[in-house]
Amino acid sequence: MLNNKTLLITGGTGSFGKSFSKYALRKYKNIKKLIIFSRDELKQYEMQKSFTKKELDKLRFFLGDIRDKDRLEAAFDNVDYIVHAAALKQVDTAEYNPLEFIKTNILGSQNIVDISFKSKVKKVIALSTDKAAAPINLYGATKLCSDKLFSAANNIKGKRNISFSLVRYGNVLGSRGSILSTFMQQSKNGQINITDERMTRFNISMKEAVEMVDWVLRKSIGGEIFVPKLPSFKVTDFAKALCPKCKIKKIGIRPGEKIHEEMITSSDAFNTFDIGKYYAIVGSYNEKTYKYYSKFKKLKNDISLNSSKNKFLNKKELRKIIRENLYLINKI
Repeated sequence: MLNNKTLLITGGTGSFGKSFSKYALRKYKNIKKLIIFSRDELKQYEMQKSFTKKELDKLRFFLGDIRDKDRLEAAFDNVDYIVHAAALKQVDTAEYNPLEFIKTNILGSQNIVDISFKSKVKKVIALSTDKAAAPINLYGATKLCSDKLFSAANNIKGKRNISFSLVRYGNVLGSRGSILSTFMQQSKNGQINITDERMTRFNISMKEAVEMVDWVLRKSIGGEIFVPKLPSFKVTDFAKALCPKCKIKKIGIRPGEKIHEEMITSSDAFNTFDIGKYYAIVGSYNEKTYKYYSKFKKLKNDISLNSSKNKFLNKKELRKIIRENLYLINKI
Protein backbone atom coordinates (compact mmCIF):
# COMPACT_ATOMS: atom_id res chain seq x y z
CA MET A 1 0.00 0.00 0.00
CA LEU A 2 2.83 2.41 0.82
CA ASN A 3 4.90 1.62 -2.25
CA ASN A 4 5.31 4.79 -4.34
CA LYS A 5 3.37 6.71 -1.66
CA THR A 6 4.33 9.28 0.96
CA LEU A 7 3.58 8.64 4.64
CA LEU A 8 3.81 11.23 7.41
CA ILE A 9 3.96 10.33 11.11
CA THR A 10 3.15 13.04 13.64
CA GLY A 11 5.04 12.57 16.88
CA GLY A 12 7.41 10.53 14.76
CA THR A 13 10.32 10.65 17.21
CA GLY A 14 8.34 8.87 19.93
CA SER A 15 8.68 5.16 20.70
CA PHE A 16 5.90 4.18 18.30
CA GLY A 17 7.03 6.55 15.55
CA LYS A 18 10.58 5.20 15.57
CA SER A 19 9.41 1.58 15.55
CA PHE A 20 6.80 2.12 12.84
CA SER A 21 9.30 4.00 10.66
CA LYS A 22 11.77 1.12 10.74
CA TYR A 23 8.98 -1.38 10.10
CA ALA A 24 7.58 0.59 7.14
CA LEU A 25 10.96 1.11 5.50
CA ARG A 26 11.73 -2.61 5.73
CA LYS A 27 8.32 -3.84 4.59
CA TYR A 28 7.64 -1.28 1.85
CA LYS A 29 10.91 -1.17 -0.06
CA ASN A 30 9.51 1.18 -2.68
CA ILE A 31 7.94 3.70 -0.33
CA LYS A 32 8.36 7.12 -1.92
CA LYS A 33 8.95 9.14 1.22
CA LEU A 34 8.48 8.85 4.99
CA ILE A 35 8.18 12.16 6.84
CA ILE A 36 8.90 12.41 10.56
CA PHE A 37 6.97 15.37 11.97
CA SER A 38 7.85 16.35 15.55
CA ARG A 39 8.85 19.35 17.62
CA ASP A 40 12.06 18.09 19.25
CA GLU A 41 15.19 18.71 17.16
CA LEU A 42 17.43 16.68 19.47
CA LYS A 43 15.22 13.59 19.16
CA GLN A 44 15.19 14.01 15.40
CA TYR A 45 18.99 14.23 15.35
CA GLU A 46 19.33 11.13 17.53
CA MET A 47 16.73 9.23 15.50
CA GLN A 48 18.59 9.86 12.25
CA LYS A 49 21.60 7.99 13.62
CA SER A 50 19.57 4.76 13.95
CA PHE A 51 18.95 4.41 10.21
CA THR A 52 21.16 3.26 7.35
CA LYS A 53 22.17 5.64 4.57
CA LYS A 54 19.79 3.86 2.19
CA GLU A 55 16.89 4.30 4.65
CA LEU A 56 17.78 7.94 5.24
CA ASP A 57 17.36 8.59 1.52
CA LYS A 58 13.62 7.89 2.01
CA LEU A 59 13.30 9.81 5.29
CA ARG A 60 12.51 13.49 5.79
CA PHE A 61 12.66 15.14 9.23
CA PHE A 62 10.18 17.99 9.54
CA LEU A 63 10.38 20.17 12.64
CA GLY A 64 7.00 21.49 13.78
CA ASP A 65 4.11 21.38 16.24
CA ILE A 66 0.59 20.15 15.49
CA ARG A 67 -0.66 23.33 17.17
CA ASP A 68 0.74 25.27 14.20
CA LYS A 69 -1.63 25.07 11.22
CA ASP A 70 0.71 26.81 8.79
CA ARG A 71 3.49 24.36 9.56
CA LEU A 72 1.12 21.40 9.15
CA GLU A 73 0.00 22.71 5.78
CA ALA A 74 3.60 22.83 4.59
CA ALA A 75 4.30 19.34 5.96
CA PHE A 76 1.17 17.75 4.45
CA ASP A 77 1.95 18.88 0.89
CA ASN A 78 1.75 15.83 -1.43
CA VAL A 79 1.34 13.42 1.50
CA ASP A 80 -0.82 10.33 0.84
CA TYR A 81 -1.21 8.82 4.31
CA ILE A 82 -0.90 10.09 7.88
CA VAL A 83 -0.38 8.20 11.13
CA HIS A 84 -1.16 10.63 13.94
CA ALA A 85 0.82 9.65 17.05
CA ALA A 86 1.60 13.10 18.48
CA ALA A 87 0.10 13.75 21.92
CA LEU A 88 0.84 14.84 25.45
CA LYS A 89 0.36 11.65 27.47
CA GLN A 90 1.42 11.83 31.13
CA VAL A 91 -1.69 11.39 33.27
CA ASP A 92 -0.50 13.25 36.37
CA THR A 93 1.07 16.04 34.29
CA ALA A 94 -2.27 16.59 32.56
CA GLU A 95 -4.02 17.11 35.88
CA TYR A 96 -1.62 19.97 36.67
CA ASN A 97 -1.43 21.44 33.14
CA PRO A 98 -4.89 20.88 31.65
CA LEU A 99 -4.90 23.67 29.07
CA GLU A 100 -1.62 22.49 27.50
CA PHE A 101 -3.11 19.05 26.94
CA ILE A 102 -6.26 20.57 25.47
CA LYS A 103 -4.18 22.67 23.04
CA THR A 104 -2.21 19.70 21.78
CA ASN A 105 -4.53 16.71 22.05
CA ILE A 106 -7.78 18.41 21.02
CA LEU A 107 -6.99 21.59 19.10
CA GLY A 108 -3.93 20.00 17.50
CA SER A 109 -6.06 17.06 16.36
CA GLN A 110 -8.61 19.41 14.81
CA ASN A 111 -5.75 21.12 13.00
CA ILE A 112 -4.82 17.77 11.46
CA VAL A 113 -8.39 17.24 10.29
CA ASP A 114 -8.60 20.75 8.81
CA ILE A 115 -5.28 20.59 6.97
CA SER A 116 -5.96 17.03 5.75
CA PHE A 117 -9.10 18.34 4.07
CA LYS A 118 -7.05 21.04 2.33
CA SER A 119 -4.37 18.61 1.12
CA LYS A 120 -4.30 15.45 -0.99
CA VAL A 121 -4.22 13.12 2.02
CA LYS A 122 -6.22 9.94 1.40
CA LYS A 123 -6.26 8.37 4.85
CA VAL A 124 -5.55 9.40 8.45
CA ILE A 125 -5.01 6.82 11.20
CA ALA A 126 -5.04 8.38 14.68
CA LEU A 127 -3.74 6.62 17.78
CA SER A 128 -6.14 6.63 20.72
CA THR A 129 -5.74 5.12 24.20
CA ASP A 130 -7.64 2.90 26.63
CA LYS A 131 -7.88 5.97 28.85
CA ALA A 132 -10.33 7.50 26.35
CA ALA A 133 -12.90 4.85 27.31
CA ALA A 134 -14.99 6.18 30.22
CA PRO A 135 -12.24 8.70 31.10
CA ILE A 136 -11.69 9.86 34.67
CA ASN A 137 -8.56 11.89 34.01
CA LEU A 138 -7.95 14.91 31.81
CA TYR A 139 -5.60 13.06 29.48
CA GLY A 140 -8.30 10.47 28.76
CA ALA A 141 -10.90 13.20 28.31
CA THR A 142 -8.76 15.04 25.75
CA LYS A 143 -8.18 11.80 23.83
CA LEU A 144 -11.92 11.06 23.86
CA CYS A 145 -12.52 14.49 22.33
CA SER A 146 -9.80 13.80 19.78
CA ASP A 147 -11.41 10.46 18.90
CA LYS A 148 -14.75 12.18 18.33
CA LEU A 149 -13.15 14.79 16.07
CA PHE A 150 -11.57 12.18 13.81
CA SER A 151 -14.70 10.00 13.72
CA ALA A 152 -16.94 12.97 12.92
CA ALA A 153 -14.58 14.14 10.16
CA ASN A 154 -15.86 11.27 8.00
CA ASN A 155 -19.31 12.87 8.01
CA ILE A 156 -18.17 16.27 6.75
CA LYS A 157 -15.65 15.25 4.09
CA GLY A 158 -18.11 15.76 1.26
CA LYS A 159 -16.76 14.32 -2.00
CA ARG A 160 -13.14 14.34 -0.84
CA ASN A 161 -11.30 11.03 -1.25
CA ILE A 162 -10.25 10.76 2.40
CA SER A 163 -11.07 8.66 5.46
CA PHE A 164 -10.30 8.88 9.18
CA SER A 165 -9.97 5.87 11.49
CA LEU A 166 -8.61 5.22 14.98
CA VAL A 167 -6.60 2.59 16.82
CA ARG A 168 -7.19 2.20 20.55
CA TYR A 169 -4.87 0.22 22.79
CA GLY A 170 -3.21 0.57 26.18
CA ASN A 171 0.38 1.23 27.23
CA VAL A 172 2.83 -0.35 24.83
CA LEU A 173 5.22 -2.70 26.61
CA GLY A 174 8.75 -1.40 26.24
CA SER A 175 7.86 2.09 25.04
CA ARG A 176 9.32 5.11 26.82
CA GLY A 177 7.55 5.46 30.18
CA SER A 178 5.88 2.05 29.94
CA ILE A 179 5.55 -0.25 32.93
CA LEU A 180 8.43 -2.38 31.64
CA SER A 181 10.91 0.48 31.27
CA THR A 182 9.77 2.05 34.57
CA PHE A 183 10.02 -1.16 36.59
CA MET A 184 13.36 -2.07 35.00
CA GLN A 185 14.81 1.23 36.16
CA GLN A 186 13.40 0.82 39.67
CA SER A 187 14.58 -2.79 39.95
CA LYS A 188 18.21 -1.65 39.81
CA ASN A 189 17.72 -0.39 43.37
CA GLY A 190 16.09 -3.63 44.52
CA GLN A 191 12.61 -2.11 44.88
CA ILE A 192 9.59 -1.72 42.59
CA ASN A 193 6.88 0.83 43.40
CA ILE A 194 3.25 0.04 42.64
CA THR A 195 0.35 2.38 43.28
CA ASP A 196 -2.21 -0.29 44.25
CA GLU A 197 -1.92 -4.08 44.54
CA ARG A 198 -5.33 -4.55 42.85
CA MET A 199 -4.22 -2.80 39.65
CA THR A 200 -4.57 -4.58 36.29
CA ARG A 201 -3.53 -3.56 32.78
CA PHE A 202 -3.81 -4.77 29.19
CA ASN A 203 -0.69 -6.13 27.52
CA ILE A 204 0.45 -5.15 24.01
CA SER A 205 3.96 -5.27 22.61
CA MET A 206 5.48 -2.66 20.31
CA LYS A 207 5.57 -5.26 17.53
CA GLU A 208 1.84 -5.92 17.92
CA ALA A 209 1.07 -2.19 17.99
CA VAL A 210 3.09 -1.52 14.83
CA GLU A 211 1.57 -4.44 12.94
CA MET A 212 -1.93 -3.41 13.98
CA VAL A 213 -1.52 0.15 12.70
CA ASP A 214 -0.16 -1.22 9.41
CA TRP A 215 -3.22 -3.49 9.14
CA VAL A 216 -5.60 -0.62 9.89
CA LEU A 217 -3.82 1.59 7.37
CA ARG A 218 -4.51 -1.04 4.70
CA LYS A 219 -7.99 -2.25 5.74
CA SER A 220 -9.91 0.64 7.32
CA ILE A 221 -12.69 2.40 5.42
CA GLY A 222 -13.30 5.30 7.81
CA GLY A 223 -15.16 5.96 11.05
CA GLU A 224 -13.95 2.92 13.00
CA ILE A 225 -12.17 2.67 16.32
CA PHE A 226 -10.17 -0.56 16.15
CA VAL A 227 -9.41 -2.38 19.40
CA PRO A 228 -7.06 -5.39 19.67
CA LYS A 229 -7.93 -8.56 21.56
CA LEU A 230 -5.39 -8.48 24.36
CA PRO A 231 -4.73 -10.43 27.56
CA SER A 232 -4.42 -8.66 30.91
CA PHE A 233 -1.94 -8.89 33.76
CA LYS A 234 -1.88 -8.00 37.41
CA VAL A 235 0.71 -5.31 38.07
CA THR A 236 1.99 -7.19 41.14
CA ASP A 237 2.51 -10.33 39.00
CA PHE A 238 4.37 -8.28 36.41
CA ALA A 239 6.68 -6.81 39.04
CA LYS A 240 7.44 -10.23 40.53
CA ALA A 241 8.01 -11.76 37.08
CA LEU A 242 10.47 -9.01 36.20
CA CYS A 243 12.37 -9.04 39.50
CA PRO A 244 11.44 -11.89 41.88
CA LYS A 245 13.86 -10.69 44.57
CA CYS A 246 12.78 -7.04 44.50
CA LYS A 247 10.84 -5.51 47.36
CA ILE A 248 7.32 -4.37 46.34
CA LYS A 249 6.34 -1.01 47.82
CA LYS A 250 2.81 0.39 47.65
CA ILE A 251 2.90 4.17 47.11
CA GLY A 252 -0.77 5.04 46.50
CA ILE A 253 -2.76 5.93 43.39
CA ARG A 254 -1.55 8.94 41.41
CA PRO A 255 -3.90 11.75 40.35
CA GLY A 256 -6.24 10.57 37.58
CA GLU A 257 -5.09 6.93 37.70
CA LYS A 258 -7.51 3.99 37.35
CA ILE A 259 -7.34 0.66 39.17
CA HIS A 260 -8.45 -1.10 35.97
CA GLU A 261 -8.51 0.04 32.35
CA GLU A 262 -11.27 -0.28 29.76
CA MET A 263 -11.00 -0.36 26.00
CA ILE A 264 -14.65 -1.02 25.20
CA THR A 265 -17.33 0.21 27.59
CA SER A 266 -20.75 -1.41 27.90
CA SER A 267 -22.13 1.62 26.07
CA ASP A 268 -19.60 1.13 23.24
CA ALA A 269 -20.56 -2.53 22.94
CA PHE A 270 -23.89 -1.64 21.30
CA ASN A 271 -21.91 -0.47 18.24
CA THR A 272 -18.97 -2.91 18.42
CA PHE A 273 -18.30 -5.76 15.98
CA ASP A 274 -16.00 -8.75 16.35
CA ILE A 275 -13.98 -8.78 13.10
CA GLY A 276 -11.56 -11.56 14.02
CA LYS A 277 -8.23 -10.43 15.44
CA TYR A 278 -9.69 -7.03 16.36
CA TYR A 279 -12.91 -5.34 17.40
CA ALA A 280 -14.34 -2.40 15.47
CA ILE A 281 -16.39 0.25 17.28
CA VAL A 282 -18.53 2.00 14.67
CA GLY A 283 -20.92 4.85 15.42
CA SER A 284 -24.36 4.21 13.92
CA TYR A 285 -24.36 7.81 12.63
CA ASN A 286 -21.80 6.71 10.03
CA GLU A 287 -24.28 4.72 7.94
CA LYS A 288 -21.95 3.47 5.19
CA THR A 289 -19.34 2.13 7.60
CA TYR A 290 -21.93 0.71 9.97
CA LYS A 291 -23.58 -1.16 7.11
CA TYR A 292 -20.23 -2.62 6.04
CA TYR A 293 -19.47 -4.01 9.52
CA SER A 294 -23.01 -5.25 10.17
CA LYS A 295 -22.05 -8.53 8.46
CA PHE A 296 -19.84 -9.28 11.48
CA LYS A 297 -21.02 -10.50 14.88
CA LYS A 298 -21.99 -7.69 17.23
CA LEU A 299 -21.02 -7.75 20.91
CA LYS A 300 -23.70 -8.18 23.53
CA ASN A 301 -24.98 -4.85 24.82
CA ASP A 302 -23.90 -5.40 28.43
CA ILE A 303 -20.36 -6.54 27.62
CA SER A 304 -17.33 -4.39 28.37
CA LEU A 305 -13.66 -5.02 27.66
CA ASN A 306 -12.15 -4.36 31.09
CA SER A 307 -8.65 -5.36 32.18
CA SER A 308 -10.06 -6.89 35.40
CA LYS A 309 -12.57 -9.12 33.56
CA ASN A 310 -10.30 -10.70 31.02
CA LYS A 311 -7.85 -13.53 30.36
CA PHE A 312 -4.84 -13.05 32.67
CA LEU A 313 -1.22 -13.82 31.92
CA ASN A 314 0.53 -15.89 34.58
CA LYS A 315 4.07 -15.20 35.83
CA LYS A 316 5.64 -17.72 33.46
CA GLU A 317 3.93 -16.12 30.48
CA LEU A 318 4.90 -12.66 31.73
CA ARG A 319 8.57 -13.67 32.05
CA LYS A 320 8.51 -14.90 28.44
CA ILE A 321 6.88 -11.66 27.24
CA ILE A 322 9.37 -9.55 29.18
CA ARG A 323 12.31 -11.39 27.56
CA GLU A 324 10.78 -11.04 24.09
CA ASN A 325 10.15 -7.33 24.50
CA LEU A 326 13.60 -6.61 25.86
CA TYR A 327 14.88 -8.19 22.65
CA LEU A 328 12.41 -6.43 20.36
CA ILE A 329 13.10 -3.02 21.88
CA ASN A 330 16.56 -3.27 20.38
CA LYS A 331 15.51 -4.88 17.10
CA ILE A 332 12.47 -2.93 15.86
